[in-house]
Amino acid sequence: MHSENHGTGFDWSFGGRPGGVGSSPGAFWGGRGRSRGGPFGGGRMFDQGHLKFVILRLLAEKPRHGYEVIKEIEDRFGGMYSPSPGTVYPTLTLLEDLGFAVARPEEGGKKIYEITDEGRAHLAENQPLIDDIFARITEIARNIFGEPMMEVHRAMKDVGAAIYTSKTSSRSTEQINKIKEILERAASEIKGV
Repeated sequence: MHSENHGTGFDWSFGGRPGGVGSSPGAFWGGRGRSRGGPFGGGRMFDQGHLKFVILRLLAEKPRHGYEVIKEIEDRFGGMYSPSPGTVYPTLTLLEDLGFAVARPEEGGKKIYEITDEGRAHLAENQPLIDDIFARITEIARNIFGEPMMEVHRAMKDVGAAIYTSKTSSRSTEQINKIKEILERAASEIKGV
């Protein structure tokens, strides 16, 4: 594919941003501006077709389950954006249909997705666009939180996961009260910083 929307046309060669990425804040947020998309406004985070490149790049790093793709994208955005399964799984199916990825069934009925040689060639052909998309993801996360605050946000997610996963239904009233005390003490210390 050699069109300006895929990073290899003349617009890209002369310094333009392909496919609307980076040309305006609204273009990256699905072409409708911050009020429509982005981490706080609902709507699409990625422009048409860009999620395909993001997922393909993640599969090039290592094979992943659909859930792992979602969590990795969320992590790259510092936890402030997570694509829905309703967008990720159809995109994974599209990548399979295009021959860019293959799904291998595992025990328990889960599928693990791997990039194919054709998928790697497609990535190489669209490298400038893909690099730009990932640079924008990093820029967005840093602009909202800054690197130190991204670490704080990740730590908050870890606290939430520790509270609400695994033992949640089996915790006694005493354990729940202890968690509440720990959180109140932490909140008090944070206010003092």
